[in-house]
Amino acid sequence: MSKKRKQLKKRLGKRETFTGEFVRHGTKNGWYGPDKTVLLKDVEAAEGEPVADHLWFNFTKGFEALGKLQAGDVIRFDARVTRYQKGYFGRREDVYKPAGIDYRLSRPTKISLVQRGAGGDQL
Repeated sequence: MSKKRKQLKKRLGKRETFTGEFVRHGTKNGWYGPDKTVLLKDVEAAEGEPVADHLWFNFTKGFEALGKLQAGDVIRFDARVTRYQKGYFGRREDVYKPAGIDYRLSRPTKISLVQRGAGGDQL
C-alpha cells in the first residue's frame, strides 16, 4: 500500500469531498457485458492532502452528466472511504500477486467539473 493510500485508511468509513484529474475512460467486465469506467489521477481530499495516485470509478450518471470529459479536467465529488481485498486468490502457483487489503473511494455523488484541462478556464 502506498503512502497516499494510507491517508485513505485514516478516513475509513467517512464520507468526504475529494478532487481528481480526469485521465481517460476505460472498460471492465460486467455482468451484462463491458462496463464503462473513469480513471482519475492525483486524487486529493478537500484540504489538499493527497490520498491516491489514481483511482478507477464506474461511469455513473453523475459522471455522464458532466458531458464530454477531456484529459486534465478537474472533478470534485463526495465519496465514502471503504476497503477491499486485492490480489490473486486462485490456485496457480506461477501467479504472484499477494492478497491484501487496500482502500478506495466508493459511491461518488455531487460530481462536478471544477476546471477544464489543458489550460481551460475555471468554472
